[in-house]
Amino acid sequence: MNRVEDLEAAILNRAEKLASEYKERAERRRATIIKEAGDKLRLREEHEVMMAKAQADLIYLRKVQASELKMKAHMDHLRWGLVQDIEHRMEDRMRAFVEQEDSYLQTLKSYLEQGAKVIESNDLIAEVNQTDLNRLTAIWNDFATEAAPGKNVALSPNPVNTIGGILIRSQDGRIRLDNTFEGRRERLRSRLHQIIVERLIPAAMDGSGMSL
Repeated sequence: MNRVEDLEAAILNRAEKLASEYKERAERRRATIIKEAGDKLRLREEHEVMMAKAQADLIYLRKVQASELKMKAHMDHLRWGLVQDIEHRMEDRMRAFVEQEDSYLQTLKSYLEQGAKVIESNDLIAEVNQTDLNRLTAIWNDFATEAAPGKNVALSPNPVNTIGGILIRSQDGRIRLDNTFEGRRERLRSRLHQIIVERLIPAAMDGSGMSL
């Protein structure tokens, strides 16, 4: 083989090696591109799955919150209805009770006694409704002496608008105790709400007595 043939063989051999190197490099590049594309596709799919899950979680959370708000509104409505129902029943009981004159006058006397003890002034004024004013005017001196011995309690000639009970105040009006039905009901209202809430939370709405 002459020099020319040797040179041609060397060139061909070199060309084959370069071709093999380029082929291997291209295959590696192709594999890298495919891997990167696969990784990007996988990341995109994972991102889409995460976004879909986050969206589903958000929708679920909104449904839960809407359900909770609906339940709270229902419970508030139910609680208010129960409070009103109980207050109406208390009012009916009080109207019936004031017709039982002997028992009712004893209750009035205890209310007056309580007010006289709470208010430190010795000179007090008691106010009642028109029906009780008619009942008490003739017997007031003995009634007040028994309920508040040692104190001067005057019966106001001006009736107050109440179902029953008695309002006691100092003569200057600075201190007063509202022992009318409406006043006592108002003081019971927060406790009434508390009792109803305690019954509603465990869903055990068993009845309980309440006296005035």
